[in-house]
Amino acid sequence: MTQRPSRNVSPTPERESVITEVLASGSAGDTGDLVRAWPIGGGATGALIRARDWDRSALGPLADWSPQLRTTVANVVNSPVPKVLMWGREGVMLYNDAYRAIVGARHPGALGETAASVFPELWDWNRTILERGFAGEIVSYRDQPLTLLRDGAPAELIFDLFYTPVYAVDGSVGGVLCTVIDNTGRVELERQVADSEAELRTVTDALPLLVSFIDRDHVFRFANRYYLDWFGLTPEQVVGRHARDVIGAENYAQRRALMDRALAGETIVSDSAIRHGDGSLRRADVRYLPRRAADGSVAGFQVIVLDIEDRVRREEALHASNARFRAAMEAMHGVLWTNDAQGRMVGEQPGWSLLTGQRMEDYQGHGWSAAVHPDDVAPTLAAWEQAVAAKSTFVFEHRVRRHCGAWRTFAIRAVPRLDEKGAIAEWVGVHTDITHQRAAEAALRDHAGQLERQVRHRERAEEQLRQLNETLETRVIDEIATRRAAEAKLAQAQKMETVGKLTGGVAHDFNNLLQVVSGNLQLLQKDIAGNARAETRVANALAGVGRGSRLAAQLLAFGRRQALEPKTVNVTRFVRGMDDMLRRAIGEGIEIETIFGGGLWNTFIDPGQIENALLNLAINARDAMEGEGKLTIELSNAHLDDDYARRHDEVSPGQYVMLAVSDTGSGMTPEIMEKVFEPFFSTKAEGKGSGLGLSMVYGFVKQSGGHVNIYSEPGHGTTIRLYLPRALESEDVEVAVDTGPITGGSETVLVVEDDDEVRATVVELLADLGYRVLKAVDAQSALSVVESGIPIDLLFTDVVMPGSLKSPELARKARERLPELAVLFTSGYTENSIVHGGRLDPGLELLSKPYTREALARKIRHVLANQRQRAALPTRAVPLASTAPTATPPRATILLVEDDALIRSATAEVLQEAGQVVIEAASAEEAMAALQTVPIDVLITDIHLPGTSGLALAARAAALRPGIRVVVASGDTGSVDAAAAGVRLLPKPYGAADLLRVIGTPPPRALVAERDA
Repeated sequence: MTQRPSRNVSPTPERESVITEVLASGSAGDTGDLVRAWPIGGGATGALIRARDWDRSALGPLADWSPQLRTTVANVVNSPVPKVLMWGREGVMLYNDAYRAIVGARHPGALGETAASVFPELWDWNRTILERGFAGEIVSYRDQPLTLLRDGAPAELIFDLFYTPVYAVDGSVGGVLCTVIDNTGRVELERQVADSEAELRTVTDALPLLVSFIDRDHVFRFANRYYLDWFGLTPEQVVGRHARDVIGAENYAQRRALMDRALAGETIVSDSAIRHGDGSLRRADVRYLPRRAADGSVAGFQVIVLDIEDRVRREEALHASNARFRAAMEAMHGVLWTNDAQGRMVGEQPGWSLLTGQRMEDYQGHGWSAAVHPDDVAPTLAAWEQAVAAKSTFVFEHRVRRHCGAWRTFAIRAVPRLDEKGAIAEWVGVHTDITHQRAAEAALRDHAGQLERQVRHRERAEEQLRQLNETLETRVIDEIATRRAAEAKLAQAQKMETVGKLTGGVAHDFNNLLQVVSGNLQLLQKDIAGNARAETRVANALAGVGRGSRLAAQLLAFGRRQALEPKTVNVTRFVRGMDDMLRRAIGEGIEIETIFGGGLWNTFIDPGQIENALLNLAINARDAMEGEGKLTIELSNAHLDDDYARRHDEVSPGQYVMLAVSDTGSGMTPEIMEKVFEPFFSTKAEGKGSGLGLSMVYGFVKQSGGHVNIYSEPGHGTTIRLYLPRALESEDVEVAVDTGPITGGSETVLVVEDDDEVRATVVELLADLGYRVLKAVDAQSALSVVESGIPIDLLFTDVVMPGSLKSPELARKARERLPELAVLFTSGYTENSIVHGGRLDPGLELLSKPYTREALARKIRHVLANQRQRAALPTRAVPLASTAPTATPPRATILLVEDDALIRSATAEVLQEAGQVVIEAASAEEAMAALQTVPIDVLITDIHLPGTSGLALAARAAALRPGIRVVVASGDTGSVDAAAAGVRLLPKPYGAADLLRVIGTPPPRALVAERDA
């Protein structure tokens, strides 16, 4: 076999996405499939690039293309704008679909070929571009004409061209990217329009007529040069202005009715007297010719005005022109002035002097320019000298300072007066104050702009309304679907809640029944002692009770109503510890693979429940694989973000430890997956399962603040992921406790239980342990017993009680009357009375049903001992100063760990009065923090601490500080093997003298006398 050389290729982000999709689909035969999938998209040109064999091309195989080349090509082929990449100094062309129109018939052969071979007629141009591009230049051209061969004939095309260098990784230029905009059509159209307009203007300017077009808004859209003679406005100044502003208010008022008739479609022909721009009335033949659009509507009308004033009247008007002109100037607030043929102001100019305040000697020659605004002087003189040289009408506009110092805007119009020989005799001009007119025009422009913005706003609103109407039906359908989905989720949640309550109630009654059976069987064990056959049968019956208890626990787990005992657990170590158990449970025909992520977080979970959950999942996987296959257990850290939480019910975003169990079994259909977490649902044959396994897992994980996700396909196996909430605390270390002989007592216990059989069994168990027993059927009856004055040491009450008075309230009222009363709750179903969030309320003691005689005995001793300890230590210890002199005891630093605040404070005070340094801690976590920071000589700890045991704390303390003395204080000292644990025992209740003696400090005589008394 030939060894192929290896090659390292760094894929682009787009290619990585394609690779991921191909690998995920499982359809990739080899890496060639991945290469052939590039470039992504690109239309027909992209397809040609993918299909072409590039191995023998100038660019080489696709796999060898540089990331910059691939990225640029991917951008080019997916661009809607015509683009071509000329790669290398020969300019190998790679372009997109939009560029095909420019390549023309040379496509597709031009793809991948050099610019010289594709466009030989442009090679000189392209060679220069490539040279400039490889030199790092960015080049652009606007409306650049280029001659290309089209169908064998040269054709001139107009382009906007933008050339950009494309750089390689090392900073060198690899090619030049060209963006092309074809403007040939636009330029040709503009040329045609300009030619047509020029021809029309040439014709109309040659006529001695006023020719124009006015639209429906009475705004000029065309005017010939003759308007300059009539109204002093060039065609450019006329177009876009209202008829009133062009022909004057008087003419407009006279002509408006006729204009409206023309806009109604009537052809108007009239002889009218129109006031000329010079102020005179001229008789004229006026015609309005309506112009109709393709739909028949009138878009405006053509205006043709022919001056027919008689020559005589014109001569008469010429003789009186000066007087009329001066009168017109005064009426128009204008200023008349004259200049000589060379354009210099000479003689007296009374109008100019009144306007500017200049004296005659000031404005002579070009002195008049001193009254013009400094910014306007140079443009005015240049335009005036140009008009004088050309002997043409002077029309200008500038600012002039009035005699009062105010600047005003004036329109200037000056015409040369010719003598009989046609030579210029003088210039006659007028300054017209147009300040208010210009301000009005600016206001009009602003108003027009506002109207235009309002029109655009209305058009946008109409477009939005149209889109809203088009999508209304779709949005209504989506809303209905969303609502139906929400209703289905609500119905499912209500169903699960109802089933949960039902299972909780069933579990409560079932646990009561199991308690009766268990209690009587344990009592029976004493009666049949020595009868091996009977003992075997009782043991079998008790085993059945145990199985029933686990079934009830599964029901409570589904209903999220079990009292959890969570601890900080490292699931990796936990799963490894279950390896043997799992292999025995699922058999040798199934391969087990465990995958652990690095740096796995701790989780706060009930170890017993997670053990049951993992075992249930493994057994379900075994059954799905029919005893043969592969079971994969995976552990990793996971973060569920806000988006995931929104898409899944009852999920809080945050950090989790993910435990996944996967099998290669038969898998499940979507219909089955919707029901797998419901209680008593099972796909197994009748008698092969209770249907509570997955429901227990679901309820336990949800109650613990976690999340369950299931994925399955028929024939491809199933994966169930448990997301367990992360714990930031260090892992709790469990220490095995040696169980010694159980003991009873002679105290008085008040039993409160509404179930007659359970009550009778419990009373007999307690009596057998030596206790004096009182009983009550409900909380109200129990309160009556308490109020009767009978001495009671312990209240032992069921949590769920009939009547208005509930068990927690009974305990509170009983302690008000009997402050030293100990309280112990029992139940098979807590119903959120004393358990919240799956955890027992602080300061309460609970014994879950069904319980054994041994568990009952130990729990009662523990509760009674703690209560007596609270009462045994005085609020203030006996002052040592009042005792007889004794030897000064050695001073030690003592760490006191006790979760009961009253016991902790009283014990600390006794030790402090004895001269010891005391550091208090309410939990093992606080104690470990103290051990790591302060030198500790003696550790005094209770056995039962929140989240861990006192013996576990003692073991960790001994490892951290060798030589530390450990004292274990408990009311259940029979469960501790002091010698094996290397500790001293301090039975509760203890007195001050007992406390000081056990830590090696001689007690004062006053305390000894107190103890002996």
